[in-house]
Amino acid sequence: MRAENSTTDQVTIAVDVASPTVRRGPGSGVLLAGLGVLAFSLTFPSTVWGLESFGPWSLVALRSVLAALIAGCALLIGRVPVPARRHRAGLAVVAGGVVVGFPLLTTLALQTTTSSHAAVVVGLLPLTTALLSALRTGSRPPRAFWAAALAGAAVVIAFTVQQSGGKLSGGDLYLFGALLVCAAGYTEGGRLAGVMPGWQVIGWALVLALPLSVAGAAVALPFEPAHLTAHGVIGLVWVAAGSTFLGLYVWYRGMAEIGVPRASQLQLAQPLLTLVWSFLALGEEVSAAAPVAAVAVLVCIAVTQRAGRRRGARRTGADTSVPT
Repeated sequence: MRAENSTTDQVTIAVDVASPTVRRGPGSGVLLAGLGVLAFSLTFPSTVWGLESFGPWSLVALRSVLAALIAGCALLIGRVPVPARRHRAGLAVVAGGVVVGFPLLTTLALQTTTSSHAAVVVGLLPLTTALLSALRTGSRPPRAFWAAALAGAAVVIAFTVQQSGGKLSGGDLYLFGALLVCAAGYTEGGRLAGVMPGWQVIGWALVLALPLSVAGAAVALPFEPAHLTAHGVIGLVWVAAGSTFLGLYVWYRGMAEIGVPRASQLQLAQPLLTLVWSFLALGEEVSAAAPVAAVAVLVCIAVTQRAGRRRGARRTGADTSVPT
C-alpha cells in the first residue's frame, strides 16, 4: 500500500509540473492571450517605422537575430534542456511560420500597402487558426463558436476593406500567404505549449532559425544599407523583443491554458487595435465606423469565449487545454 500511495503521489506531482495551467483556470489564459494580442497589434505600425531605417529583408533578418539572442540568453540562464526529438518537427513549423514566414511576407506587403489595410490578414487569422487547430488536434468547438467566429471574421474583413476603399493592393498575395503560414505556426506552437512552457516554445523556435537569420542579415545588409532613425530603431526593437519574443511567449502560454480555438478568437480585436495604433503613430485615417465594428467584434469574442467555457464544462478540466 505504501508503494502504491508513493506511486500515486509521484504521478500527481508530474501532472502538476507538466500542466501548471490547470489550477489557474481559464481567466489567466484569457489574460495572457489578450496581452499577446495587444503586443501583436503594434507589429504592423512598428514594422512601418522599421522600414524607415532598414530594407525589408534586412529588417526581418535583424528582427529574428535580436529575438533569438534574447531567447538564447533566457534558455541558457534557465538551463533549459534541448527539446526531445519528437518535438523538433513542431518547433520547425513554428520557426517557419511565425519567426520567418509571417514577418517576411507582411514586411514585403507593407512596402506597397498601409498598416490599416494589412490588418485584414489578422481579421482572417483567428478563423484560419481555429480551422487548422481542429484538423491538427482533433478539437471540436460547438456550433455557436463557429457561428460567432465566422461573424467576427466577416465584420473585421468588411471593416478593413472599407478602410482601404474597397481596393486590393499588390501586397495582398503576400498577406494571404502570411495568413496561412502564421496559422500553422500558431496551431503547432499552441499544441507544443501544452507540453512545455510557452516561452520555451518560441525560444527554441527562434534559436532553430538563428543560422538562417544570421545568413539572411549577412546577405541583405550590403544590398540594403541601413539609415538609422529614431523611429527605425524603435520599430526594430519592438518587433524583435515585443512582438516576436514577449508577445509570442504570453500568447502560447495563454493558448495552452484555454485552447487554440478560444485563444485565436481573441485576435478578432487585433485589427481594430492596429487601426488605433496606425492612427496615433502613423497618422493613418480611421473612419467613424470603427466604434460600431469594435462593439460587434467584442460581442463575437464574448460568444466564442462563452461557447468554449460551456464545452469545457462538459469535459474534464484537462480538456480545456491544448491536446498534447
